[in-house]
Amino acid sequence: MPRVIIDTERCKGCGLCITVCPKEILKYSGKFNKSGYNFVECIDESKCICCKSCALICPDVCFTLIKEEKVKG
Repeated sequence: MPRVIIDTERCKGCGLCITVCPKEILKYSGKFNKSGYNFVECIDESKCICCKSCALICPDVCFTLIKEEKVKG
């Protein structure tokens, strides 16, 4: 399962990532970080396809995406 890690303290809530996510799994959290910004959260990591659109458009470099490889066995 992919992991979407968002540094919520760096996020300024610009929403660019929300607009580019093809799976529409990024939303405003309704919570605020220490700087007073309504940060973004991933609502369903299982739907993430690790396209990295969010990470590429984010001006504050808030995203870390981890794509776990399936173990052959």
